[in-house]
Amino acid sequence: MRKLTTALLASLVVTAGASAALAADKTEISVARFFGACEADYGTVTDVTKANGECGIITALINKFNADSKTTVVKPEIVEWPGYDQLTARIRSGEPPVISVMHEAVISDYSSRGLLEPLDDDFAKAGVDVNDMTDAARQGVTKDGKIYAMPFDTHTWLWHINMNLFKQAGLVDSAGKPILPKSTDELMKQAQQFKEKTGKPYFISTLANETAFYTRTFDTLLYQQNVDFFADPNKVNFSSPEAKNALQLLADIFSKDLTTKNQDYAASVSSFAAGEGGVFICGTWLIDTYDQEAKKSGALANGYAVTAFPQIYPGSPRVWADGHSWVLLKQDLTDAQRASAIEFMKFLWDNNYEWSRTGHLPIRKSIINSDQFKNLPHRGDIASLAVNGTALPSAVKRQFSIQEIEGEEVGSAMRGDKPVDQALTDAESRINELLANAK
Repeated sequence: MRKLTTALLASLVVTAGASAALAADKTEISVARFFGACEADYGTVTDVTKANGECGIITALINKFNADSKTTVVKPEIVEWPGYDQLTARIRSGEPPVISVMHEAVISDYSSRGLLEPLDDDFAKAGVDVNDMTDAARQGVTKDGKIYAMPFDTHTWLWHINMNLFKQAGLVDSAGKPILPKSTDELMKQAQQFKEKTGKPYFISTLANETAFYTRTFDTLLYQQNVDFFADPNKVNFSSPEAKNALQLLADIFSKDLTTKNQDYAASVSSFAAGEGGVFICGTWLIDTYDQEAKKSGALANGYAVTAFPQIYPGSPRVWADGHSWVLLKQDLTDAQRASAIEFMKFLWDNNYEWSRTGHLPIRKSIINSDQFKNLPHRGDIASLAVNGTALPSAVKRQFSIQEIEGEEVGSAMRGDKPVDQALTDAESRINELLANAK
C-alpha cells in the first residue's frame, strides 16, 4: 500500500519544506515514515488545517514542527509501506533512524529484542498523560508492562459506500441510508441485485500485489463468529467450521464475479472514486480523501457514505484493528537527540486531532470524546469501531509475518487456486511452524 516510485525509494530522504534546512543551532533527528509522498502539494504547507489525507497531514505536521521548534529539525525519510525490511536492514547496518513509524502489531518483535527504548519516564517528564490514552492505544504500545511507543491512531476495517450506485441498485431505505446485509444470505442476494441493476460488481477489493485485504477481512469474519483463533498465543487454529464458512464466503464472492479482480491498492482506491463498484472494503484512513471527493463533480458527488463493517454473522460486531505508533530506536543518542525525539513525539501527541481528520480514530480520550472530533464528517457512522476494533493478542509474536502467510493462503482459496480446506490447513501449519521457531 501507498507505493512509491523506484526513484523515490532509492533516495529515501525527502525534505520537509524550506523550514527543514539544516541549522547549526538546532539538533537534527531522522524520522522514518510511510504514508506516501506529496511534496508537490504540501512540501511548504505549515498550516495543518489546510492539509488533507494521510500524506498531506503528516507532511504539514512535520513542516509545522520544523517551523516552530527552536531546538530541533526533523529530517523525514519516506519509505515504502510497511517498511520493516528496510528498518531491519538499517538496524543491522548500525544506522537506524532516530524515530520510526511502526504498527502496534509489530512493536513486540522489536521490543523483545531490545531494539526499542521504553518511554514511560520520558513521557512523564514531557507532560504526556498516559491515562488520557484510549484503552486500545495504551494496550497497543505497552509490552511487558512498559510503554514502547507514542500511539498515533487506531485504524480499522470498514465499508466505503457509493450511495449513487446504491440508489441505482435499489439499496437505499426511506431515510436515505444504505441497506446493509445482516446475514451471509442477504449479502449474496444484495450483491447480485447490485450487479444486475448497475452492471458493476458490488465490491471493490485490493486483491493484487499484497495480502492485507485477505487477512483483515478474514479475521473480521472470524471475530464476527466469536472464533478465538489465537487462544494460545503460540499456536493458531483455523480448523473450525467457522473458519471454513468465512473462507468459502470469500471464494463465492470471487467466483460469482461480485468483486473487482486483479487490482492493487492504488488501482482499487482510484476504482472506487471512479464509481466502478458499490462497496470498497478498506480502512479508516480513506474517509477524509473520499469525503473530499464527494464535494467535487464525479462518481462520488454528494454520494459517499461510510459504515462500520456490517455484522453478517450472529455472533459479534468485532472487526480487525491495528494502530500506527512512533518508536525510538535504541542506539547511541546524545542527550540533545533524545530530548528532540521526545519533543517531536509530544508535538504529535498535542496535534492528535489533526491526524484524526484522516479518518483514523484518535488515541486520546479527551479528543475522541470531544465535540470537535464528533462533528467531523461520518464520525457518528463509525463510532462503534472505537469499541469493536480488535487486534491480535499482544503476546502473539511475528504478527506481520503471520498476516502475510495468512493472507497468501486466504487469497489462494478466494481466487480458486487452492481448495478452501487445503488453504486453511496450509495457513495453520505455516504459521505454527513460524511461531515454533520464533525467538
